[in-house]
Amino acid sequence: MSNAANKTYAPAPIKEGGMPSVVPGFGPVDPVNIRALLMLEVAKYLMVDDEWPYRETTIQMQSAGDELGVFRFFGANHPDSIRQVFERKLDISIMNPSVILSMAHRGVGPYDEPMQVALIAVMPHDDQLGFAVSEASGLTSLDDIREKRYPLRLSVRGSLDHSTTELVEEVLNVHGFGYADIVEWGGSVSYDQQMPPIGFPNNPSRIELAAAGHYDAIFEEGVFIWVNAAVGAGLRFLDIAPERLAELQRLGFAPAKIEKSRYTGLAADVTTVDFSGWPIYARADAPDLLVRKFCQALEVRKDSIPWNIGPVKQQDLPLQKMLVETPETPQMGVPFHPAAKEFWTEMGYLK
Repeated sequence: MSNAANKTYAPAPIKEGGMPSVVPGFGPVDPVNIRALLMLEVAKYLMVDDEWPYRETTIQMQSAGDELGVFRFFGANHPDSIRQVFERKLDISIMNPSVILSMAHRGVGPYDEPMQVALIAVMPHDDQLGFAVSEASGLTSLDDIREKRYPLRLSVRGSLDHSTTELVEEVLNVHGFGYADIVEWGGSVSYDQQMPPIGFPNNPSRIELAAAGHYDAIFEEGVFIWVNAAVGAGLRFLDIAPERLAELQRLGFAPAKIEKSRYTGLAADVTTVDFSGWPIYARADAPDLLVRKFCQALEVRKDSIPWNIGPVKQQDLPLQKMLVETPETPQMGVPFHPAAKEFWTEMGYLK
């Protein structure tokens, strides 16, 4: 059990030349931090406003005179953020799934050299990649697409730098083709931002477009959102063959199942690859004080940090689970930052 509830915090040492955030006689809200707090609270509201499409945030923290340097946090899901952390352009970031951070750590897949990254924690998320094709296509495997040089009309995630788009192509590459090959064979690749079942007036959903014959395939994560709707629209999910799965495991992917017991539309379990875990990470040599304070913030604000799909107010951040290897919080060989490991051990979450 965690002893976090009984833990008290001593003030962290402030780097020489710095200025406390709390002005004597005021606080903890004071003339130094009140403007930044206003902006942070507005940003929190806008993140959950249906009419506000800008859902990524970069937070830059610095002292009033910038004499202590700058720290930058990034909250979105770009694989490039791993490189930016490695290049010290960002300090702490979060993305999903865990496998792409593991690839960066090992220097495989889209990364041609190992990146010195380290974990702070892993937010739980249970997900798989789904490869759905129309019944009318006659395709029975991903290898079929290459063997037939099939002119596939494919829908994938819209953000070109999104990890979904990148990891889908890693899977296709193991099968001997990629997006450019599909286009060369007379097909098309449509980069569609919305999740498959989501449409708008005068803008049908990706599943509706597939049902109408506009797309032959949807390759996407977040299967819990769209499996049953896809099957109802005349799509079926392709299994990844055992020999291909073995190749993908060598790249760092973990095998997974889209389970019939969870999705009434499926006739059987589907063999695929895992897309679980939302790792929070930094460089392995990020300043100990920064990492420690970040961990402290997660602990202190665990009752107000959203961590799951649903309402804004949620159960406490499940830190106990976020620090151990589980199917929903895969660490995949990426080590903890030493300061994070030390803090979580002090708090009783790690032994």
